[in-house]
Amino acid sequence: MSTILKDIEQQQSHINAWFEHLHSHPELAMQEAGTAEYIATVLRGLGEFEVVTGVGKHGIVASLKVGDGDKSIALRADFDALPIQESNNLHYCSKTPGLSHLCGHDGHTAMLLGAAKHLAETKNFNGTLRLFFQPAEETMQGAPAMIADGLFERFPVDNVFAMHNMPGLELGKLYFTEGDTMAAVDSWEVVLTGKGGHGAFPELAVDPVVAGSSLVMALQSVVARNVAPSHSAVVTVGAFQAGEAGNVIAHTATLRLSIRTTTASDRILVLNNIRRLVHQQAESFGCSAEIREGQPGAVLHNDPEETRKAAQIARAALGEDKVSEKGPTYLGSEDFAFMLQQKKGTYCFLGNGDSKFVHHPEYVLNKDILPIGAAYWVALAEGWLR
Repeated sequence: MSTILKDIEQQQSHINAWFEHLHSHPELAMQEAGTAEYIATVLRGLGEFEVVTGVGKHGIVASLKVGDGDKSIALRADFDALPIQESNNLHYCSKTPGLSHLCGHDGHTAMLLGAAKHLAETKNFNGTLRLFFQPAEETMQGAPAMIADGLFERFPVDNVFAMHNMPGLELGKLYFTEGDTMAAVDSWEVVLTGKGGHGAFPELAVDPVVAGSSLVMALQSVVARNVAPSHSAVVTVGAFQAGEAGNVIAHTATLRLSIRTTTASDRILVLNNIRRLVHQQAESFGCSAEIREGQPGAVLHNDPEETRKAAQIARAALGEDKVSEKGPTYLGSEDFAFMLQQKKGTYCFLGNGDSKFVHHPEYVLNKDILPIGAAYWVALAEGWLR
């Protein structure tokens, strides 16, 4: 066991306390005022960081310069929760009905706070360290909002790094993947407008539910018949909302789509085909269609050189058996991709072992990985800022 990890484990009571507080008090994307205030209070209590709040609404940047080094890096953690009812019997369960930290963002933040405490006390680096605490990852809003608020102009860095826990991967092991690692996601809303009416007189109405049902099936052909079989993409209709009563033909129907692609060219291809199908299907049923496109997606691309260097630092700090450079790729998405478009860096996974998957009502982040994640951040900061 490395000296860094041993030292961090001496602070695990603090890390656990931060984690449990955050877990008990979840807040949705772009509504995390209380969470941001709590994080800023902890950071200011460390006494060494310059703490700036309100970056991209609720984002926080904590900066610490040591020595005369001209290098600078940023370590990023997210802190928004999900609109899911937790189904766990934990003493620190969510206290807010219908909201919960079921993706581990509370753990990510606690890990970075643990690293901040250690680095503030030891200052064993030479250069500028910045900690980015980011809101609204789940909605892909947080990173773009912080960037639009002048993140990299106001707080210059050379490289950026982030990490996510991952169920199904070996507990406490770090996984690094070079190149394209996570998919671009585009979250769209399609509103079909027909003509409402009485369920007994369909000839006097134009039914958007029938049009929407046909559209759902047509969308299944977008990937199957347009994307190369060797590529990965998915179009999911996660919500279909229309009407309130069985004897009423709805006037409108709303479909919410999650569109995931792994290359820039496939993204353009898939989105254009969806646009075409939406309007053609709607017209064929006598409806009109409106597409509300959300934040444009981006593929998360890990710089190969920075990834190899980060893995080497992790291996030296945590041991050969705790690091894999043959990490997985996922159709899941990450708005850290937008930061990696601005600066070189890498995004790794930390195994959560055999647990329910993220976003499951019974998902639990294993506390044993908290000091490991914090130790990786410390080792990365010290190794990069020599």
